[in-house]
Amino acid sequence: MFTGIVQLKAQVYRIEEGREFRHIQVLVPDSFVQGIELGASVACNGVCLTVVEVESKSNKQAVLHFDVIDETLRLTNLGQLTDSGHVNLERSMRFGDEVGGHIVSGHVHDLARLSSLEKNQDNVRMTFEIATKWRPYLIRKGFITVNGASLTLGNVEENHFDLHLIPETLERTNLSDFKVGDQANIEIDQQTMTIVDTIERIMAERNR
Repeated sequence: MFTGIVQLKAQVYRIEEGREFRHIQVLVPDSFVQGIELGASVACNGVCLTVVEVESKSNKQAVLHFDVIDETLRLTNLGQLTDSGHVNLERSMRFGDEVGGHIVSGHVHDLARLSSLEKNQDNVRMTFEIATKWRPYLIRKGFITVNGASLTLGNVEENHFDLHLIPETLERTNLSDFKVGDQANIEIDQQTMTIVDTIERIMAERNR
């Protein structure tokens, strides 16, 4: 489980293509991997991945290694990563940690395409297109996870939603790298999904 508070915007170090999988290596400060063990879970652009190797480097740096299977590559934007890209990283939460965002599972529901980008002095407004099947779970001022970052929904329409990002969020995440047409990993708030589905089921039973 994760909190949606991105801990590190990290550079992709190397990508190796395997048979129906990718081996992704990410360069991080060695402080990020302190206490981390093989098999640990790390959210990478909001995708829960397993650490398969921790490689020490010079200059107080390390490389995290992940194997990503074909199904995950197809359903998320990890299949679109390049050696020059950046990823949002968050280590799994531990008992007693502050939940600064909201509870995130690391299981991506879908991809959303950036359709509009508007910058002004104080913030950036990003508009994403998303499949209409998710509309019942998108509530203005509700939670959504975008590339692993817990964010607050702005205006919501049938097939798109707005985000208003402050400079701090842009500085700490790879959303600052986004261009129109880029795709983000989306995880719908599980609590919202449960409530909406429960209400719809109860209403359907009453109307029988």
